[in-house]
Amino acid sequence: MTVLGLDVGTTAAKATVFDAAGERLDHAEIVYPDMDPAAQDPEVVVDAAMRAMQQVEASTVSCCTAMHGLVALDEHDKPLTPLLTWADTRAADQAERLKREHPDLHDRTGTPLHPMSPLTKLVWFREREPEIHAAARRWVGLKELVLHRLTGRWVVDWSVASGTGLLDLATLDWCPEALELAGVERSQLAELVAPTDLVGEGVIAGAGDGPLANLGVGAVRPGVAACSIGTSGALRLMVERPAIDPMRRLFCYALTKDRWAIGGAINNGGVVLEWAHEALAPELTVAELLDVASTAPPGSDGLLMAPYLLAERGPHWDVRATGAYIGLRRRHGRAHLVRAALEGVCQQLNLVLESLEAAGQQVREIRATGGFARSAFWRQLLADVLGRPIGFPERREGSGFGAALLGLKALGEIESLDAAIGRLRIAEVVEPDPQAAAIYRDILSTWPWRSSSTTSSSPSAAGGSSKAPRSRSPRASGSA
Repeated sequence: MTVLGLDVGTTAAKATVFDAAGERLDHAEIVYPDMDPAAQDPEVVVDAAMRAMQQVEASTVSCCTAMHGLVALDEHDKPLTPLLTWADTRAADQAERLKREHPDLHDRTGTPLHPMSPLTKLVWFREREPEIHAAARRWVGLKELVLHRLTGRWVVDWSVASGTGLLDLATLDWCPEALELAGVERSQLAELVAPTDLVGEGVIAGAGDGPLANLGVGAVRPGVAACSIGTSGALRLMVERPAIDPMRRLFCYALTKDRWAIGGAINNGGVVLEWAHEALAPELTVAELLDVASTAPPGSDGLLMAPYLLAERGPHWDVRATGAYIGLRRRHGRAHLVRAALEGVCQQLNLVLESLEAAGQQVREIRATGGFARSAFWRQLLADVLGRPIGFPERREGSGFGAALLGLKALGEIESLDAAIGRLRIAEVVEPDPQAAAIYRDILSTWPWRSSSTTSSSPSAAGGSSKAPRSRSPRASGSA
């Protein structure tokens, strides 16, 4: 028995084969050609996924894809639009209006009213591109495209659907109010299936990349959170039933009927380091730049950075947020500028953690994964800023391994998702440095961007501003 965990993201498609014991047997990865990460060619992305699968062999495939994608298809199932990803912000005005007029939709669907969501994009098409809206026979996302290529069926799992803003969490069915606002009929959307459903010969529907990332690091029991930093970042906690944050700072997405991921995603993770590398030290390697940053003291001698180089998501879901350095003095050098930027990324995740606990959730353990984990300095920095021990799993497949575990559960090879935890080994636990953690606690208590009213970094809102050049290609690692 072998299971292929197919992980189709925003920058690459990865196919990793595992045996019934969860041991990795083979792996292939196809990186997409350079294209706008917010509006991609759907054929290129799906073709890459198929090519990755062709390079390995397995008896069953379990599918993981990025969430929040949207593409219109015509009567011949040909794309009328690019594949719009979570990074697309065209629907900013529509999202703000929905927040004012229909705030309860966040509670009913679990999806923040933010331009990342397909709901807000559909409203945008209805208002701004009515010809395309009228011509669309179907509206689908990345998961539907992949499963259709594999099976010929238009289906989508509850997990991915729960990130569209169109699914009612209580019924696990399409939400009539959301459909009416979007101007679409049920017949234009894919058939809903369970993540563990066999939807074709040897094809399991799978789930969304965010919830599967939790499963992939063993963070599926209450109180165990998963933190990831790639180019974007996220912090998620699994609960046994849908949970709503009264302050609407958190998302709630399905994994299975009895496992739900709540938390927040941030757009500005490793992309902030990428920007710092390009803007401040292009002559250095990234590893050398991290070494430079490590020479600045915790707290960067009073220098703070709002890391909002891209329109931010959690926990304030404020597309207007912009980047800023605060407290800049003559004594500050390149090391301070870079360290403050990375501290800002970690503090943004700290705000998500704070929001989880303020919503009544208990976080007893944190496990982390992502590209940042290759840096010992950044691993320690995250532990210091969060003020918690952080476990780093031995394997780094993350969402792909989560997809494989879900597939093994669907095939009856593992009794429960909880049982899958025994197949995961923690390679390292990083303890926070007490002195550094105390410094970061003090900084958070006066953090200028702690509330949504100060997230838009302007001289009046946050004491100063700095125009943040956009990275050439913000290579997004995950959607939620």
